[in-house]
Amino acid sequence: MILLVVGADRVDAGKTTFSVGLLERTGAAGYKPRAGNDFWFDHDDCQRALSDGRLYGKDATRLATAEDCGRRPEELNPVHRLWRPTPDDGTGLLGKSDREFLVDRIGRLDDDTAPTYVRNATADIPDAVADALPLEDAIPVETVDECNELAEQRYVPAFEELATEIESSTVAVVESYSDIAQPLQSLDPAAISAVAAVEPGRASIYPGDRYCRAAEIASSSPKDGTLEKRVPDVLDYLEPLERVHLPALGSAERADSARIARAYDAAYDALLNAAGTL
Repeated sequence: MILLVVGADRVDAGKTTFSVGLLERTGAAGYKPRAGNDFWFDHDDCQRALSDGRLYGKDATRLATAEDCGRRPEELNPVHRLWRPTPDDGTGLLGKSDREFLVDRIGRLDDDTAPTYVRNATADIPDAVADALPLEDAIPVETVDECNELAEQRYVPAFEELATEIESSTVAVVESYSDIAQPLQSLDPAAISAVAAVEPGRASIYPGDRYCRAAEIASSSPKDGTLEKRVPDVLDYLEPLERVHLPALGSAERADSARIARAYDAAYDALLNAAGTL
């Protein structure tokens, strides 16, 4: 059974908090196929990872902690992107207004294989990043075309490997990024049991098959060098099975997966009912 958590709001939708409580409720394996953070706005998180010569973010860390299986954040998250604001309202490589990508990590950091790094050859890499990561071996990219070519060669195989693992899990919670409707194209749509579209104050619950059919016909938008479907465009074609209120949680509650699970109990009941397990 695969439960997909997506964001109906582009910024701070609450996906990770919802996913953390869902892991507590179900005992599932957690996954964040793609993630990213900002060297400026998420500097403490970046420094924490870089101090170990690694690149990961707080969302994957929270999921790894919540599932309590002893996995490192990279094992849940095969691709992580590091951003930085661009000066003077410029647009960085990959068309992002006000920010540019610096470095990607591809790979899940196991004992046999080191991750691959991709660096933006048009950007000045901060010394703290260059000193912490083995960027002398990183693959340089300068154009969107190069990024797309590299995606087929390196990113897609990493996602396919992850999809195989997720589909073999008894129960998996897959969290998307930003407001992207399908975070893992390699995942068999038929394997997705139910979907929660989270936004501040509520979760909308959908059966997996109907959500995936709507995603097939929704319009695409350019993002990160590829065409991806956005959650609001998909939801235009759907009515939810239920819309469930999510109460606001303080920082202490958000840090405790059991308290999240209790607070969001009604939403999790609706999601599991949509998946046919209640």
